This record gives sequence, structure tokens and C-alpha cells, in this order.
Amino acid sequence: MTLPLDTLAGFDTQLAELDALQLRRQRRVVEAVAGPRLRVDGADVLAFCSNDYLGLAQHPALIEAAQQAAAQYGVGATASPLVCGHQAPHAALEQELAEFAGLPRALYFGSGYVANVGLLPALVARGDAVFCDALNHACLIDGARLSGADRHIYPHRDTATLAVQLAASPGRRKLVVTDTVFSMDGDIAPLPELLALCERHDAWLMVDDAHGFGVLGPQGRGSIAHLGISSPRLIYMATLGKAAGVSGAFVAGQDTAIEWLMQRARSYIFATATPAMVVQAVRASLKVIARDDWRREQLQKLVARLRQGTAGLPWRHVESPTAIQPLIVGSNAGAMAAMAALLEQGLWVPAIRPPTVPEGSARLRISLSALHSTADIDRLIAALHGVAKSA
Repeated sequence: MTLPLDTLAGFDTQLAELDALQLRRQRRVVEAVAGPRLRVDGADVLAFCSNDYLGLAQHPALIEAAQQAAAQYGVGATASPLVCGHQAPHAALEQELAEFAGLPRALYFGSGYVANVGLLPALVARGDAVFCDALNHACLIDGARLSGADRHIYPHRDTATLAVQLAASPGRRKLVVTDTVFSMDGDIAPLPELLALCERHDAWLMVDDAHGFGVLGPQGRGSIAHLGISSPRLIYMATLGKAAGVSGAFVAGQDTAIEWLMQRARSYIFATATPAMVVQAVRASLKVIARDDWRREQLQKLVARLRQGTAGLPWRHVESPTAIQPLIVGSNAGAMAAMAALLEQGLWVPAIRPPTVPEGSARLRISLSALHSTADIDRLIAALHGVAKSA
């Protein structure tokens, strides 16, 4: 069936509008070379755009685990976990994830987005209330919308406003939802204060530790270990495609809560299980994360060096202690021009624009990896100053 020409013309008009606003996104063909060194559209670049914070995506132990599992289990799980897709590696991984996070039980999902759009509608529904930080990730926003619960947005990290909202809410069940490390700013949510409010107002706290897991806390055990919080009210979600270097996500918490999620999270029940070769690679990753403290130590050294070197730039360097180091350029065109100028020098630093970030806050989102060297950071600093001077 051919679409009417006026329908296609409507898309053309909308795409042209994206072009005019410097908002059309493009994909690039990327090949791994070594760590943060990539081949992009045929050209070699030093990348500062990856979420592979610990440099594990090409780790030999993870690759070997995946290869051995493919030979033993094949390359597909063949069905959803509640049919016949839940294999011995999946069961072992969930137990190891729960132990790693310091919580009684865990449930493994195919991705962080899949997890969150299933978790929130399983936890709250019409007649309940969900409270979200204004800068939460899109998957948390979408999960909250799908839930049908009354939605309350509080300003970024503003616990005073949240306290007022919680006190005023007649919601049957209350759920506070937040990123731990915010993906576009790199700052950390005030988790102890949020948990105290949940205790006071009989609410649950769900945290998305996508960018903290593996990087923060003793042995990389995440933001809740980093900040030392614990409570039966806590539901902890983290992804395994960033610092862990593989794929998937998990949610951990009290046994009854996880059992309920397994019974009600539609994105778990109705999705084909992740192949065992991926699961085994995650299990290998957990061992490396816990063992290699030098990776987290290297990250902190690189963060300090970068922040020292960006002094004097005309762009605001957001306060962030994590591997995410944004430079706020402001305009979409300015951010795109800076990205292009850096790419000409073989440095890939992505420009992030609305709607991912608020209007007027387009930025260069610098992501650091433990496999970057101090020489790599110095090269980036010099290039940033050069681009800023010529802008």
C-alpha cells in the first residue's frame, strides 16, 4: 500500500523544520579499534562519547565468556523467561546481581529502557502517585506516563518541593523516582534525603543507577553503596550496557517486590529472554568490576585533570564528580559547530541538543573511560581551547 503524497509531504515538512533548528539526528558507522579509539565512517578518531566508562566492552574475559556460552547454549534464548527462556546462566546472574547490589533478589531485563517502561506501571497505577525529578531519563518519564498514576515533577534535586508534594498527595501508593547519576549533567541525586522523605511520607524510592553502577561505591557496587543507604522501601535499577560493557539491566529489592514485578512487568513477561552468551559476558564483567579498582581510580584522575584544564573556557563546565563531564555551549548551532571542529581534529565529542536537554542548554557531553590516558585528556583540552578561541 502506498502512502498518500500529502502524508509523506507532512513528514518532509517536519524533517525540514528539524534541519532548520539543527535538531536532525544522524547515525554514523562505527568500528571498534582499541578502547576509546574508534573508526567512524572510515576515519580513526579518539572518542569521548561512549558510556563504556570502565573500558570493558572489548575485555578478553568478557569476549571469551560470550564465545563459550554461544557454543554451549546457542545464540538465542528462544522464548520469554516465563516460558522457556530462563536458563541456568540467567538464574546464576540474578543471584550474583542481588549479592553485588547488596539486596535480597534481582530480576534481569533486556535493557534499561525495557526495564523502566515495565517497572513503573507495575509499581503504581491509577489512584497512585509518582514523583519524578525534572531531569529524569526519558525511559523513566515514559514509564511514569504509562502507569496512569498522578504525575508530579519536582525541580532538579529540589527535596524541599518534593516534601511539599508528598505531604499534599492523596495517592494510595506513592513512588519517588530518580536517576542517581543524571545522564546529561553527571551530578548525583541526594539519595539519603530522598529516602528520608520516603520514610516520612510512607513512599517507595526507585533509583535508576545506569551511570553509577560499576563506577561509584566500593568495588563499583553503585550509588546506593557509595552513599551508604539501605531500606526495604528501596527499589534499585541499573543497566549493564554502560560501565559493565555488555547489555541488559536489572532491578533489585525485597523478595516480595521483585516477585510482584516478575508477575506484572509487561516488558519482562512478554519479551524474549536475552541470549545466554550475553548473560555469561555480564557474569564475567561483574568479576572484573569488583577486582579492578584501578579503573575507577583512573577515572577520578582523568576527571580532575579535565576539570583543571577547562578553566578559562567560555563554556560552563557543569559541576560533576562522575565520568560525565558536560560543557554548556548554549545554542544548537554553536554546539554542532564545536563538535564538527573537534571531529576535524580526530576527536569525537557529541553535541547534545533539545529535547534531550532543556532549550538553550545545548552542550558538548564529554564521557571519560578508564582506558583514556592523561595524554588523551591533554589533547582534548588543547583542542577545546583552540575551538573556543576561533568560535
